[in-house]
Amino acid sequence: MRQRIRVAVIGGGQNVEHDVSRASAASARAALDPAKYEAVAFTIGRDGVWCDGDGRAFGVSPAGSLAGAMQALSTCDIVLPLLHGPLGEDGAIAALCELAGLPYVGSPPRAGALAMDKWATKLLAEALGVRTAPGTLVTSADEVAFERPVVVKPVAAGSSFGVRLVRSEAELRPAILAALEHDDRALVEHLVIGREIDIAVLDDPQGGPRTGPPLEIIVHNGLFDTVAKYSGGAKFVVPAPLSDHESALLTTAALRVYRALGCRGVARVDFFLTESGPILNEVNTMPGMTEASQLPKIFAAAGLSYPDLLDHLLQAATRIVST
Repeated sequence: MRQRIRVAVIGGGQNVEHDVSRASAASARAALDPAKYEAVAFTIGRDGVWCDGDGRAFGVSPAGSLAGAMQALSTCDIVLPLLHGPLGEDGAIAALCELAGLPYVGSPPRAGALAMDKWATKLLAEALGVRTAPGTLVTSADEVAFERPVVVKPVAAGSSFGVRLVRSEAELRPAILAALEHDDRALVEHLVIGREIDIAVLDDPQGGPRTGPPLEIIVHNGLFDTVAKYSGGAKFVVPAPLSDHESALLTTAALRVYRALGCRGVARVDFFLTESGPILNEVNTMPGMTEASQLPKIFAAAGLSYPDLLDHLLQAATRIVST
């Protein structure tokens, strides 16, 4: 009997997306083909302590538990790190896997770090000729004057935590302070009016990165914030009703940014489609990965089921290591 592939599925993390990450990890473990894969659960607590699938800590401190977790990780064939946000998606876990010589799914450390940094992504995109919203980087609520409706967000955070739409000068300072609770830098960007379109990119080691059908996010109040993301207040339309020209513009821009960042495995590239063309919003190198999340929905619409998507990611990562 062929031995099953041991997959270390890591969830949790030390940031505000902890619960989102745990949901992604639990969903993936349940969907992996048990005839082919043995899913081994690891959870990183909000305090940095690593635990096994039964909630038993590998040690009493973050460092001690990491040492214990590494022993368990070394028995696995490949790592599926479904961690969102800082100290996970930002390249930290990829770097750990690189140092330990463990094959893993997802982008390498540099790509994760660059994509998590919205300011760095903005600068890279503009250098490529991919438009972004005009914006200012701030580290203090006293550094920027109000000029027009703006969106304030942390530079390195996800799931729209700390994101606020500001329509009046009185709202600006509280919004910046709220963003700075999640990071030591914030972005103040001009409000962009346009359709929210997501482009998912998936690597095929033999054919290069490819995109799935565009997905449109429709929100009744116009802002896809944390509440809308997780309360069911948003509607996903896939494939999005776009012209061939619009689809080509979005796909070309997504692939250009994906390659320039050095992404690998999978990513979701989010745009606003305006009357004057696409404007990049952000890049997620490990987006939400429950079956109901945007990226799995995109590839399901292309005929790749959720279990098959996970299988593709694991097989692709294994082939990259073996070449």
